[in-house]
Amino acid sequence: MNDARERGLRPFGLQPFFALARAQTHADQPMTLYRALDTALAETIGHTLFTILHYDATTNESARVYSNLPNEYPTAAKKPLAGGTWVDTVLTRGEAFIGRTADDLRAVFPDHELIASLGCESVLNVPVRWKGRTLASLNLLHTRAWYRDDHVPFAQALAQFALPALLDDV
Repeated sequence: MNDARERGLRPFGLQPFFALARAQTHADQPMTLYRALDTALAETIGHTLFTILHYDATTNESARVYSNLPNEYPTAAKKPLAGGTWVDTVLTRGEAFIGRTADDLRAVFPDHELIASLGCESVLNVPVRWKGRTLASLNLLHTRAWYRDDHVPFAQALAQFALPALLDDV
């Protein structure tokens, strides 16, 4: 389990930003960058499950391009997007979504039982945006009531480091 030592942001300085900038220089992309994002978010905010979903507005589908638990959440799995509060918040308005309880997750995720089986009862979804549209979301899931509003600005800043890899797929 990837836990930050406390539920708040751990003291981290600029190291996560330096690590992500270094990761962007490697030839093995996008995996080097995605793994660096996984590590930076685990060490600063914390998570049990971390995935990145890439959105295709043309087909109205999402595709998982990264997962720290590939057996439970494999990459390349595509699924159609349904409407609802989550889609409106994250994809349309480009805002972060925080679900603090299993009931919150049950209300928006059809795979809530699998999520719960991993010990996850809270979520922080952060959009990656370019030119006013959401290209992807970084999805952190953890124990009950883990994520707070003060995690959002930091997570949003780190999420934007995924942009070059996501634009490369467009």
